[in-house]
Parts: sequence; C-alpha cells; structure tokens
Amino acid sequence: MRKLLFIGLVGFALLGCDSKKGTFLETVESQNDLPTAVAKLEKLIKDQGLTHFGTMDHKANALAVNMNLKPETVVVFGNPKMGTVLMNCNPSMGLDLPLRILITTDYEGKTSIIYTNPEYWSLKHNIKDKNCLNILTKAKMALATLATEAGKK
Repeated sequence: MRKLLFIGLVGFALLGCDSKKGTFLETVESQNDLPTAVAKLEKLIKDQGLTHFGTMDHKANALAVNMNLKPETVVVFGNPKMGTVLMNCNPSMGLDLPLRILITTDYEGKTSIIYTNPEYWSLKHNIKDKNCLNILTKAKMALATLATEAGKK
C-alpha cells in the first residue's frame, strides 16, 4: 500500500512539471518569416529609442565554417540607463545585459521569437532591491511587447 501511495504521489508531482508558470524562456510564434521579423524588431528598437548593439546571424556564421544550421538570428539591444542601474544592483547582471532576442525558424518553416524572462534574473543574480525589481518588471513587459509586435504581419 505504501508503494502504491508513493507511486501516486510521484505521478501527481510529475503532472505539475508541465506548467508554464515560472518558465525562464518566453516564446512568441511569428506570423513573419525570419528576415521580416528581424527587420521589424530592429525598427521597433530604433523607434523606441533603445540602443541596437548588433545582430548576429548564427546560420551565416555556421556556413562560414562549412556547417549547416537552421535560420537563427540574435538581436542585441538595450537601454544603458536601465542596464547600468541593474548592474549597480549586482555586477553579475552584466552577464545577461544587454538584452537579447533570438529569432529562429524550425525545419517546418515556423518562425519563433524567444527571449529570457527578466524575472528570472532576480533569482539568478539575487536581486532584492525594489527599484531593480521594478526595472525587471518593466523589462519583461517591454520584451513581451517587442516580441509580439515583431511577430505580427
């Protein structure tokens, strides 16, 4: 009977593992192909007065070393005023800043826009300062908006 109860509890616990709550990566399906989504994201970044630090085409880099990779591009950008405040809360924030959004296309042609949920950084970098936590909340909303808008036709 104890074994049966134990197996039932383990099974019940595993059912909760499928929850999206608290995930570290956010994914938005794009209605656009990769080049269009990247161009829209770069324009949104510029229009919002953010700093565009660069765009890395991982597929092109793979081809340069005679390897193949599905289309995958990372756009690096940020707001140095907000980023500086976060790095003053904990210098290790510099590992995750500036912000990055990955745009990738799978083998079926579906394009996705992926970014790290900034709320994760409060755990990763032990951020407890209320001002910094508010900035992370704003960053979460801003990234969600950028990804959603870049993915729209």
